[in-house]
Amino acid sequence: MENRELMVRAAWLYHVEGLTQQQIAERMNVTRRRVNEILSEALETGVVRISFDAVLSESVELEAKLRKRFGLKDAVVVPSPSDPGLLHSVLGRGAAGFLGRLIQTQKPASIGIGWGSTLRETIHHMPSLNEPQIRVRSMMGGLTHGSEINTFEIVRGFAQVLNAQCRYFAAPIYADSAESRDAIISQGVFQKTFKQICEVDVAYLSVGDVSQQSLQVRYGLPEGMDEAILRDAGAVGDLMGRYLDTSGREIDHPLNRQVLSPELTDFRGIDCRIVASGGAHKHRILHAVAESGLINVLITDADSARAMLAR
Repeated sequence: MENRELMVRAAWLYHVEGLTQQQIAERMNVTRRRVNEILSEALETGVVRISFDAVLSESVELEAKLRKRFGLKDAVVVPSPSDPGLLHSVLGRGAAGFLGRLIQTQKPASIGIGWGSTLRETIHHMPSLNEPQIRVRSMMGGLTHGSEINTFEIVRGFAQVLNAQCRYFAAPIYADSAESRDAIISQGVFQKTFKQICEVDVAYLSVGDVSQQSLQVRYGLPEGMDEAILRDAGAVGDLMGRYLDTSGREIDHPLNRQVLSPELTDFRGIDCRIVASGGAHKHRILHAVAESGLINVLITDADSARAMLAR
């Protein structure tokens, strides 16, 4: 299935968008020779005739529209499953294919990782690679319970599948207060850690909404904080534990001064900033992070892509 997706994407870029084979190779993170092979195979197998595979060609068309609308470096759109319970797995598979190709061609020295169900599923679908030179780093603090939100387990999982090095960020996602957060960050070991986090070549994250469907809301908020308070403050979701409004700006709330994750201005300095998320409950936060330029690679499902384009 992944090979067929590559054929449709390459053929679309070549025959419809008019990109050269070299441009396609750079876009898809493969070699030019591989592009030539894919295009030949597309013709031989009948993927390219008068029309393209209907489902996959729609995804490729949505990817092109997302790149143009939000100024993204790249986008991956997977078909929306009829069973919403399968969405994390479908997104994880799409993300794994993209990351695998990116790592093999770009050879990043370091990758920053968040946590969540989609990232956990990405590990399950990642090809086993031998990249011992890569450092896999936690992008933010986490919790000690729940495999989906255990930053240690997620980072270790990526490091194992890549045969890479682990770099944990041993801290909670939120400090007790802004003062506590400042005290933690002022320590030399944490200053060094934060500097290294923001120097990664690739960041791979998810976003959360402001409802009970969010793992962050269910398990990560400090005592006394809930989604109603955040919504009243204008939040539509979070990126790295930082709650944002519809424009992708941080809401003016004490919680954003307690979070142990990079400042968004520093995050923007990372060259490749990938978010993989989908589902109706995340349409507003996905639009916010794409519209504001906080991310430059989006991996989502077709229904979410159409909703973002329609906003």
